[in-house]
Amino acid sequence: MATMNAPTMDRRTSPERRTAVRDGRGSAMSALDYLAMFLLIIGGLNWALVGLFEVDMVATIFGPGSPASRLIYVLVGLAAVYSIYTTAKMAGAKRH
Repeated sequence: MATMNAPTMDRRTSPERRTAVRDGRGSAMSALDYLAMFLLIIGGLNWALVGLFEVDMVATIFGPGSPASRLIYVLVGLAAVYSIYTTAKMAGAKRH
């Protein structure tokens, strides 16, 4: 006899959420997802500028080694860690 997994109350996979996303009434991404994506884009563009032109735009705007530039770097790193977690979570959900 096969066992059934108990349904989870994950807001991303609830039937109402999937229906709303499919019908165009909602978004599959939360505000935190959009913030993480924005920070990763900023970080990626900054690294592209560093690699192509040796210009660190974050350090240019906020000052090299300033608390503000360090905060931006930390936020970009946290966005990357969050994205790794989200990707692993999505990959695990697709396997089941």
